[in-house]
Amino acid sequence: MHIPSQAPLHLLHHVAEGTLATHSREPEGFPYPTALPFALTAKHLPMLLISRLAEHTRNLQANAQAGFLVTHAGHGDVLEGQRLTMLGAFSPAARGESDRLARRYLRYHPQAARYLELGDFSFWVMKLARMRYIGGFGAMGWLSEDQLDPLEPLSYDDESSLCEYFDAYPGRPAGTRLMGIDRYGCDLQHEDCRNRFTFDKPKETRDELKLALIDCFERNV
Repeated sequence: MHIPSQAPLHLLHHVAEGTLATHSREPEGFPYPTALPFALTAKHLPMLLISRLAEHTRNLQANAQAGFLVTHAGHGDVLEGQRLTMLGAFSPAARGESDRLARRYLRYHPQAARYLELGDFSFWVMKLARMRYIGGFGAMGWLSEDQLDPLEPLSYDDESSLCEYFDAYPGRPAGTRLMGIDRYGCDLQHEDCRNRFTFDKPKETRDELKLALIDCFERNV
């Protein structure tokens, strides 16, 4: 069925929490759902900051296969809103990747810095197998990993540079923080409100992304 272009990707960027469903070790054989904050990698895949003592972490260590659900209820009705169920496997972030993931994660969840200081928490990243998107009547179906984003992702260094550009720009909307930017849009935090600003089309170059940010500034002043 018809699914709007990049709709699952924009949904992932629009929300801050999801539901992780792991395989329970005890009692064995049951799904174990738990609500967790998350952020996305440069490839738009969920990354979790979880304690090695948590039940869901122990479940993943025994069986890495899991589901991850994100929803955005329209007018408070979950059945009228968007839903994305992702199926795949979670694994600990590679040793050389953790610092870059931490910088990105903390832009979305700055309060998580205290968990990193404990030394007990680490990043786990999802490897996506399939996903099912439901966006309303006639807009639903199964999608593969390459349908989430077919373009080369923006590098962490380029994204960090653009965030610095946003912070220094004199026309930046007061009280607004840029959490992240990708080729399809940017994620903004204004006081307690989170928003996804969607670009008119994918931006292929850094200059195009800069111009798109300026457009975002002007629309959000």
